[in-house]
Formats: sequence, structure tokens, C-alpha cells
Amino acid sequence: MNMMISAFELSALSIDAEREAERIASRMRDALRHDLRKRGFVIGISGGIDSAVCTALAVRAVGPARVFGLLMPEHDSDPDSLRLGTAVAETFGIENAVEDIGPTLEATGCYRRRDDAIREVVPDYGAGWSSKIVFDSALTSGGYNISSLVVRSPDGQMRKLRLPAASYLGVVASTNMKQRTRKQLEYYHADRLNFAVIGTPNLLEYDQGFFVKNGDGAADIKPIAHLYKSQVYALAAHLGVPAEIRKRPPTTDTYSLPQTQEEFYFSLPYAKMDACLYALDSNLSASQTGAAIGLSEAQVEAVWSDIAAKRKVARYLHMAPVLVE
Repeated sequence: MNMMISAFELSALSIDAEREAERIASRMRDALRHDLRKRGFVIGISGGIDSAVCTALAVRAVGPARVFGLLMPEHDSDPDSLRLGTAVAETFGIENAVEDIGPTLEATGCYRRRDDAIREVVPDYGAGWSSKIVFDSALTSGGYNISSLVVRSPDGQMRKLRLPAASYLGVVASTNMKQRTRKQLEYYHADRLNFAVIGTPNLLEYDQGFFVKNGDGAADIKPIAHLYKSQVYALAAHLGVPAEIRKRPPTTDTYSLPQTQEEFYFSLPYAKMDACLYALDSNLSASQTGAAIGLSEAQVEAVWSDIAAKRKVARYLHMAPVLVE
């Protein structure tokens, strides 16, 4: 039977940041020694909150000398990402390297393949244009994930167009090359140093499949995959993550136009998504969940429908290879 929910009950998302940080760091040390049998950790630092928190936790676990950070910009990256990623490395005192993956992506056809897919709906698309993929919110689309392409022409004109399935898949397949190229470099440095690779998804991303299979989804340990995004922000403040990163809206930093995670993947801002996910998993009622976070019962039901649909997609992303025996 569904239970009632109140704003007070949503405080279940609150954590004792010091206790949780020490618990995670202890598990990371133990995994490194007994499960992974490696000397330290490699982490890709994006300039976002999740990789910053994971960096801080790794340093707490094994010290800065045994954590190596990678900053991996490409042609479409926001320059702030490199600047903020560098700030993370400097804040926590770890050795780091910049690996510009733009030339690699150029050589493997990432940008060309993406542009070819876009030209199926925008024939003029080319040099000087920018783009991103957005999804209609579950609150307005009846729980369905409807994708659109947003393009900006060289003269600044913006257009939003529905994407046929083949074009959408072509754009996503090409941009996924970015995540897989980054992971290749992380494992190169991990092999070189005899370190383990850290994955940085939070619970919302892990549960909903907001990662690329064999890309940012590949890792030896995922220290914050049990934490809601709001809990990650609480840890960030406790661990001393730079304030500018803590105030920065979550972004994908994948497309050439600025793009928030909300417009690309999630139905709501992260705090409300956390609450909806928590309420769904706790068997709480849609009406009281909505009252606690400022949504109608129908809106909460739509978000829950979207969560269920994304979990079906995530099942494949989480699967290990299928064996005959």
C-alpha cells in the first residue's frame, strides 16, 4: 500500500557527509587492495560535480600521490570545463595531464559522421553551425521521450526540428565516440601506472542509464553510484570542492551548443528527480509526492513513467556480455 509523504520524509535524502565520505573512502581502499589489486586510481575530470567529488574521495582514500587525473577536451568542449577540471586537480593536489581528444575524434570520423546524420534533416549544416539534441519533458510529452535537434546557423538563427529515428541514432552513435575515446585513454594511463579506473555516475545517472556503454559506463569502481545527486552536492561542500563547480548547473558538455542534463535526459531539475526516484522506490504516493515538491499527481505519474522507460534502456547498458554457457 502506498504511504503518505511529507517534506519531512524527503529529508531521508539527507546524509551525514563526514560519515559517508569516510565510509566510501574506506571501501575504496579495501577494494583497491583486495578486489582490484592496484596501486592507485585514475579519474577523468570533467569540471563537473560528480568527477570532482570522486577525485576528493580518491584522495581521501589513498592520498594525492596515488591519484592521477585526466582532462580530455575536444572540439565541442566548453572551455570552462578544462579550467574547472584543472581547478579540481589543483585543489586536491593530484598529478594530472591534458589529453586533447579532438584530433583522435577527427581521425576516426566522429564529427564527420555526426554532421552527415544532421544533414539528413538540415542539408546546409556544416562549418560554422552548432547543434544539440534535446528531449521534450515527460511532463509535457505524456511520459514519452521525444527527441529534437536544435541547430544554430552561422548567422545566429536557431531552429528546432524533429529527428527521424535513423538520424537520431546516427548523431548519438557518433557523439558516443567521445566517451569511448576518453575511456581508452583512462585505461592507457591505468595500465601504465598499475592503477584502477574510477567511474563517476551518481545514483540518478546509474539507475536511469545516463552513460555510454563501454564509454563513461566502463570502470573498475563507481564510488558514488549509490548517492542521489543532491547527496553528491552535500558531499562536495563537505569535501571542499571549489564553489564555482558546486554552483554550476549539471551539463553534458557533449554537443557544440550549451546543453543542460535536464533538457537532454532528465525530466526535472536534479533535486526533484531525486525526490521522485526516492518516492517511487519507497512506494510513496504520487499525490503526496507532488505536494511535497510542487507537482501535480499527474505530473509525478508522468515522471515515474519516464523513469520506468529509462530503466528498460538501462538494463542493456548494465548487462555483462552474454555467454552461451
